[in-house]
Amino acid sequence: MTIRLPDQRDVVITGLGVTTAVGQGKDDFTAALFEGRHAFAPMRRPGRSLPGAESAAPFLGAEIAELSVPEAFPARVLRTASLSARVALATISEAWHEAGLDDADPTRIGLVVGGSNVQQRELTQAHARHADHPEFVRPTYGLAFMDSDLCGLCTELFPVRGFAHTLGGASASGQLAVLQAVRAVRSGQVDVCIALGALMDLSYWEFLAFRSMGAMGSDRFADDPGSACRPFDRQRDGFIFGEACGAVVVEREGARRHPEPYARVVGMATAVDGNRNPDPSLAGEISVIEGALAEAGLTAGDVEYVNPHGTGSLIGDDTELRALAKCGLGHARINATKSITGHGLTAAGAVEVVATLLQMRERRLHPTRNLVDPADPSFGWVREESLPYEFETAISLSMGFGGLSSAICLRKWR
Repeated sequence: MTIRLPDQRDVVITGLGVTTAVGQGKDDFTAALFEGRHAFAPMRRPGRSLPGAESAAPFLGAEIAELSVPEAFPARVLRTASLSARVALATISEAWHEAGLDDADPTRIGLVVGGSNVQQRELTQAHARHADHPEFVRPTYGLAFMDSDLCGLCTELFPVRGFAHTLGGASASGQLAVLQAVRAVRSGQVDVCIALGALMDLSYWEFLAFRSMGAMGSDRFADDPGSACRPFDRQRDGFIFGEACGAVVVEREGARRHPEPYARVVGMATAVDGNRNPDPSLAGEISVIEGALAEAGLTAGDVEYVNPHGTGSLIGDDTELRALAKCGLGHARINATKSITGHGLTAAGAVEVVATLLQMRERRLHPTRNLVDPADPSFGWVREESLPYEFETAISLSMGFGGLSSAICLRKWR
C-alpha cells in the first residue's frame, strides 16, 4: 500500500451514524436525548435468561425494539448476519451517506471496528442449538465467532479498500476506534476513516459475571426500571446495559469536497495503568485529560462541556469526578449520556462522541436522568431538563477494564 505524507490540515468529522434502544438515526436519537427518553425494561432477547428458567427475574437493560436495515443490502447476506453485524451495517450506512463517501476513492478509505467478543449471545445460542448433535455446525460459524466477521461484512457491502481491522479496549473500544481512525488519517495511510463502536451482544453468562463482580446494577429497581440507571447520583449501584452502536467518519480537511464538518479533532490521549481489574485509575484519568488538552493547545478553562464516561459505578464515578476536579474542569457543563442510553460497553465511546457533536450542533445539552442527589453537587450539572447552551470546545472521556483510559478533545468547525 502506498503511504502518502500528510499535510498540516486538520482532521475533521464529516459524518455520524447511531443506533440505540432510544432511537435509530441521528434525528430520532437527538430527540430522545433532549427529551430524556429511556427504554429501560427487563431484557427479553433469547439467550439473556438462565437456560431452562426463562420465567425467572430477568436483568434490566435497554434493547433495540426494531431495526431498520437499508433495502439495498442483499437478503442472503443478512440471513446469516448477527445482530451486531446488522446494526453495524445500518449505522455505517447513515454515516457513509451523510459524509458523501460514494464519491471517495475506495483505496483511500479505512475502517476501524471498536470492540471484541461482541457476538457472545448468538454464539451461546449456536452452542445450545447443536448440543444434541455436536457433529454438525453451520459452516458460517467458522466466520461468525471471529470479531473480524464485522469487518468482512462491512467491507463486502461498502467499498472500503484501504484497510479494515478490529480494536479491543473493553468499554473504551468505541472511543479508541475514533482515535485510531484519526491517527490513520493524520499519518496519510488513508484520506477517510470510519470508526465504529460495535454493539456488544451479551448473553446471560456475561451479565451474571458483571453482576457478580459488582459492576452491573442490582435488582433494587426491578419494579421501576426507569430509575435504575443513575450515573453520578448517590443512589447508583452499577451500570445498566443498553444496546447501542455508533459510527464516526473522520477525514483530512481539504482532501475532498464534503458537507460542512461537525468539528475538528484537536487533541487526544490514551493511558494504561497496568491493572487487570476493573478498578479505575485516578492518575490514568488525569493523564489523558491533561494529554488531550496539551495536544490541543488548550487550557482547562477553554473547555466548555465534558461528556464523561459516567457509568453509575460506585467507585468509577467518584474517581472520574476527582480527576475532572484535579484538572480544573469543575466549571464546565456536564451531563451523562449513559443515563439515557444505558452503557453500550464497546459502543459507548463512539456513541458519546456522536452525542457530543449533536449537542454541539444543536446548541443544547441533554438532561441527566435520575440525577436527584449528585455525588458532588459543585459541578456544572445538567439535571432534569435539557438546557440551551452554545459551546465550541468539548472533551469526552472513556475508560475500560484492563486499566485503559482515553480522552478526545473536539472543537466546533467554523
